[in-house]
Amino acid sequence: MDLLRLVALDPEDLAVISAHLQDSLLRVGDIVYLPKERRFAIQVRRYDWEAATPQRRLTCMHFEHVKAVRVRGIDQTKKDTVLNLLAIAFEEGDAPSGTATLIFADGGAIQVDLECIEMQMKDTGPVWAAESRPEHKDLEQAERL
Repeated sequence: MDLLRLVALDPEDLAVISAHLQDSLLRVGDIVYLPKERRFAIQVRRYDWEAATPQRRLTCMHFEHVKAVRVRGIDQTKKDTVLNLLAIAFEEGDAPSGTATLIFADGGAIQVDLECIEMQMKDTGPVWAAESRPEHKDLEQAERL
């Protein structure tokens, strides 16, 4: 598969990128907020849901036009802690502004206040075999109820 490159300019685009980033793994040290540049970026090990065999890809994503970033439930001093990104949600404010929330397993979250949605995601190259396919047993059980 070719390297994936996506751009989000509205909530629907962001939902597509969120689906591609579901179950990405990252270290706390791979999170960067650059207030002077008004940019928030992370580097992740993205699970490639479209691949025939389980694999991960090194992927970078960043938001532009960032007004502020808030972190909840993540110890920023522990740079080697691994986080599992579950989804990116968006709550609109005074259009086109709003807040993108990166939701992690175990309750952590990062809220990124935006003037408008301008987000890019791109694979940066390395691909390797994943140890296993991510599972969502709690979600699967809830869907059966």
